[in-house]
Amino acid sequence: MVSQTVASSLLVVLGAAGVRAQQRQSLWGQCGGANWSGPTLCVDGAWCNPQNQWYHQCIPGSGPTTAQPQVPTTTARPTTTLVTSVVASSSSSSGPVVTNPPVNPGTCPTTPSGLGSPVANQLNDPFTFHNGNKVTSKADWACRQKEISELLQRYELGTLPPKPSSVTASFSGSTLSISVSEGGKSISFSVSISNRPSGAGPHPAIINFGTMGASLPVPAGVATINFNNDDIAQQQGGSSRGRGKFYDLYGSSHSAGALTAWAWGVSRIVDALELTQAQTGIDPTRLGVTGCSRNGKGAIVAGALEPRIALTLPQESGAGGSGCWRIATWQKNNGQNVQDSTQIVQENVWFSPNFNTYVNNVNQLPFDHHLLAGLIAPRALYAMENVDMEWLGKISTYGCMGIARKQWEALGALDNFGYSQVGGNSHCSFPSSQQGSELNAFIDKFLLKRSGGNTNIFRSTQTHSSFNMNNWSPWAVPSLN
Repeated sequence: MVSQTVASSLLVVLGAAGVRAQQRQSLWGQCGGANWSGPTLCVDGAWCNPQNQWYHQCIPGSGPTTAQPQVPTTTARPTTTLVTSVVASSSSSSGPVVTNPPVNPGTCPTTPSGLGSPVANQLNDPFTFHNGNKVTSKADWACRQKEISELLQRYELGTLPPKPSSVTASFSGSTLSISVSEGGKSISFSVSISNRPSGAGPHPAIINFGTMGASLPVPAGVATINFNNDDIAQQQGGSSRGRGKFYDLYGSSHSAGALTAWAWGVSRIVDALELTQAQTGIDPTRLGVTGCSRNGKGAIVAGALEPRIALTLPQESGAGGSGCWRIATWQKNNGQNVQDSTQIVQENVWFSPNFNTYVNNVNQLPFDHHLLAGLIAPRALYAMENVDMEWLGKISTYGCMGIARKQWEALGALDNFGYSQVGGNSHCSFPSSQQGSELNAFIDKFLLKRSGGNTNIFRSTQTHSSFNMNNWSPWAVPSLN
């Protein structure tokens, strides 16, 4: 016979287990993995995807129709050409906006073939061309951005095709329909526009990656454009390679990974908004782009490759987004549980197959993701990261974006750069501490064109004393005019 005390204890334990079983993790939140003690079920419309033995994540959809392979539970660690960046001015602007001079391809040096000399225990110098020449002016910087874009596409992202021969668009209700033709093939896709402001436009908008709505609190006066990026390029694991409407148009063997294909999709959305401004009431010169986690990676790549984006807002993009490959490798070598290049290519098809050649020795690469971010400069970037998420590379993103910031410094545009790393929130759950004085300040300045608020932000609520930013960026920062 069970005593009353034991019975009561059993009821408490069983009751707690029942509560845990009933709890459902939010979209993009963690739902499993080694030593995970939180919810293992996802909210409606999402399923728990076992990315690896340490991290399972709630992602949109109903999950695979066939059984998922079992993820090992061992605790051992597994071994286009960029056009110049321009921000359009507005009669309601709160002040001058730093812009780059136009790029004349004939004046830029040809990007050399080959990887160049390896760069170890530091990040590549943004202000030195691949041929060794120095960047000394804003015109040089525009050429250097063009070179960096070419190198990223060659070795990591895959080729971004130029604007197709035909892009048409129509708008009805809240749906913007887009048709694209190239080389005798055609595709169509659509996006929905929600929360369109009333009154005379045109109004700014934020393009949101994913079908579940923005995790960022978009303020009044700014519309949300809901972009189903999975429709353009799938991201359901290795079997997704070459699947989606981008590949229907360009072929399943195209070198572009999903991130590049999504950036191409964002460019077509901007094309369509330029064609339908009178109907949508959306100003195509005041566009932001955002996404969280895997979609945050998409947001920062879209901001880097599409110069018509005025404000790039990646949230918790981690490895493959605002984190640097070299710093993540350094973290892993120091015993930290962080996603690195060798693991990420096994998880999904975000990158070109070309990248697989270099993931075991990222020191070979003539770039890192501080240079990906630098393709946005001097346009506005506000990157949000989570200090509680070691897997996302909390030191990697802190160091990478801190060093990326030097490119805005060189251009006299520090007011266009923000990095904020806080904790106390679940993955992709936006913390209120980043809203009023940070996110809203960026949206006010760069989309709503209102003055006020600080947009020169670099902060973390944790001290990363093991990382020396100056040692990782020993090169000089010029003043470019």
